[in-house]
Order: sequence, then structure tokens, then C-alpha cells
Amino acid sequence: MKVLAIYVGRVGSLQWQGRPVPSGFVKSPARGPVKLSVDGLDGDEQGDPRHHGGPDKAVCVYPGEHYPHVEAAFGGRFGPAGFGENFTTEGLVDSEVVIGATYRVGTAIVQVSQPRRPCYKMAARHPEMLNAERLPITLQAMSRTGFYLRVLTPGQVEPGQCFHLLDTPAHGLTVAEVNRVMNVDRRDLDGVRRLLTARAHLPAHWVDTLTARLADRYDDDSARLEGA
Repeated sequence: MKVLAIYVGRVGSLQWQGRPVPSGFVKSPARGPVKLSVDGLDGDEQGDPRHHGGPDKAVCVYPGEHYPHVEAAFGGRFGPAGFGENFTTEGLVDSEVVIGATYRVGTAIVQVSQPRRPCYKMAARHPEMLNAERLPITLQAMSRTGFYLRVLTPGQVEPGQCFHLLDTPAHGLTVAEVNRVMNVDRRDLDGVRRLLTARAHLPAHWVDTLTARLADRYDDDSARLEGA
């Protein structure tokens, strides 16, 4: 389990449905050690702080193993940091990584916080792809979203370093399973109840959303997915 590459980016602009939208999606490789704090990597920015960044989304991870599958589905190459990730990794795939698991990487200690919930800016970044507007929805359905890390102990990280597993919660819920219930099979109430057994490791607003579903109140995902 290791970091293949590290990427950071300043806020720029993407075009979506004829209008510019601020985004830090376009990132460049970091060549040497990078400082990692509870708010993320030194030099990295987010265009929409309300929905991106912050302690629960300090680092965006995308498994390198996902690239060929998604490229085959969309008929093109996404290129380095094609999914706007901070870490491209090897050996940490959504179907195996457990929510709340902690790792040491470099001199930092990090914790898996949540699956990434891909948004329309991913489609805006890759308008050349076949059916680009379907990209965030397809990633969710494929369970190839990637995930976020919290930073429990700040430190320095650099490409090529290994992830060393420190602890895995007993609930065993993987990134892929949390993504399935949260984003795909949204009316799987048994799944919702299982996710709530891991509430200590989920962001507070996710717990609120899942609890509301048990009361038959469902959140609207259209703005995230369509940029409406």
C-alpha cells in the first residue's frame, strides 16, 4: 500500500453549461516532501469550501487501480490527477479499505473518513469523454469513487511512501459499501442501519442524512451531480 503520486492545485476555473465555476480540480505533481496538516496539503486549494476540503476531506485519494476500468467505460485517458485527487495510490481500493481505518504515511497519521461523492465538476474537467455528464453517476454505480482522509497527526508526506495500517474498526464497513448505501441504493434501510453502527467514524452531517432516511426523508442529490 503506497502513495504513487501527490498532487496539489490552486483554485482555477472550469466551464460548465456555458458558465465558469471555481475549482481546484486541476492539480500538479509534488516532487518532494509536502506538509500535511488537518486542513490538507500545503499548496492545495478548493474552489467551493462549503462542499470541499476541511478536516473530514483533508486529502482526496484515488486508487490507481481504478483508472483502467473508468477509462474503458468512457473511452479515453484521464491523465495524471485525472480525478482531481491529492494522492494516487496502489493497494488501497474502495472494496477493501474500511471506513475509520487509520494509517501512518510519512510522518503523518491519517484516517479514512468517507467515500468521495463525485460532483458535476468532474464532468466539467473532462468534457471530451463519451457521455461526460454521466461521469459522477457512473463512478458511484461502479463503486470507484475513491475516498477522503482525515489527518489525526500532521506531518510530511512524499511520493513513494508506504501506508502502514495501524487500526481497523470492528464494524468492517468498506468505502464501497458506504458509497453504495449513501449514494446508490439510497432506500436500503437495512444498509442505513448498518452504516449507523459506524456513526463514530462518519461525518456528523452524514449521520444526520442517514437518520433522516429512516424517517422517510431523502436528500436531493441533483445539485451535486448536475450543477443545477
